Amino acid sequence: QVQLVESGGGLVQAGGSLRLSCAASGMIFRFNAMGWYRQAPGKQRDLVATITSAGTTNYAESVKGRFTISRDNAKNTVYLQMNSLKPEDTAVYYCWSTGFWGQGTQVTVSS
Repeated sequence: QVQLVESGGGLVQAGGSLRLSCAASGMIFRFNAMGWYRQAPGKQRDLVATITSAGTTNYAESVKGRFTISRDNAKNTVYLQMNSLKPEDTAVYYCWSTGFWGQGTQVTVSS
């Protein structure tokens, strides 16, 4: 079955950087769009970024210019490079592929 396993979350000061990784298995990775969503306490789960099988990317307005999504088809892994982090980026970050979610990884940005 499809599994999406995130890693790389943690605690960072405002202005810092983190890189999230999501390792996929049980799917033909290179044919699938992938993405990242996030959910802050008491809020809905929102899109952060997506990347198609062809490498086309899409970002939420709030992260444009700060976050970069990328994929390595040889490693079946999608990444989210997060720079210039802000306290409002604090959330659980979820890896996504059509119909499937990872378990989430916590990102906390202190002011």
